[in-house]
Amino acid sequence: MRYLITGTAGFIGFHLARRLLDEGHFVVGFDGMTPYYDPRLKEARHAVLARSNGFRPVIGMLEDADALTRAAELAEPEVIVHLAAQAGVRYSLENPKAYVDANVVGSWNILEVAKQAGVKHLLLASTSSIYGANEKVPFAETDKTDEPMTIYAATKKSMEVMAHSYAHLYDIPTTAFRFFTVYGPWGRPDMALFKFVEAIENDRPIEIYGEGQMSRDFTYIDDLVEGIVRLIAIPPAEENRVAEPAGIDTLSRHAPFRVVNIGGGQPVGLMTFVETVEAAVGRPAIRKMLPMQPGDVPRTYASADLLKALTGYCPETRVADGVAAFVDWYRDYRIAVGP
Repeated sequence: MRYLITGTAGFIGFHLARRLLDEGHFVVGFDGMTPYYDPRLKEARHAVLARSNGFRPVIGMLEDADALTRAAELAEPEVIVHLAAQAGVRYSLENPKAYVDANVVGSWNILEVAKQAGVKHLLLASTSSIYGANEKVPFAETDKTDEPMTIYAATKKSMEVMAHSYAHLYDIPTTAFRFFTVYGPWGRPDMALFKFVEAIENDRPIEIYGEGQMSRDFTYIDDLVEGIVRLIAIPPAEENRVAEPAGIDTLSRHAPFRVVNIGGGQPVGLMTFVETVEAAVGRPAIRKMLPMQPGDVPRTYASADLLKALTGYCPETRVADGVAAFVDWYRDYRIAVGP
């Protein structure tokens, strides 16, 4: 099949593109190569993808509608997977405009491209942050998501509701998947696992927010990609509405649109996670305990019922195994590119 994937120099987009290329598909990757974190990591990911004859990169910003149109003309996509975004909860406090530009305006541009291309399926990356400080656990896709705690979450909610309107108006089969703390090899330097490993390896303290009382539903990258690949084959339609268990499907009554969590439903306490990282690195961390940061939520906890009902699959990689795989990759990467 022919794919247009945004964010292929990013963590998740890279892994998804590599999986699809390995399966023989044609992928046009669109990425802005922004300096939000070390561009060398982004360039290294694209260099791996470029080894495949089926990969074509297009460099441009999501806000640049003409650049996206050129990418779509090159791809002639049957499927679009929109993963590019301005990420990071805390950075959204410093530079909210970047989130509106990329995640609202840029996502609207993607919707326009999907409309013009007449794709069989449009898939969009949303986030568990959309649940805010929801006290009901696990977080189900049918839960209320009208109280975002950060501009990042608000922009992702905006993307979801815009996508529903386009699915209704232009009959675009659309799936928005909500991710839960994705981690693994080639991960982002601004995320906790990368920061913890780097700090421990260099005898620097790690910063533990919320006095270590928070918990997260960690999703290993290979599990996430498996979930996405399975969902690609299930464009929302009445014929695949989930009847049992009753009341879990988010398939709209007015559009070919569905929201799906991709998470394992097994949250891990932050201090347990720290101990797992220490074991994988092979030395204890210097721990600096800090209060909860603005925009942080105490827990994330996915209901995987809808994902399992649709695909027969649920993320299952143990955190200890995933963290160990990351540490192995991190050490190889640091040898290759240096500090």
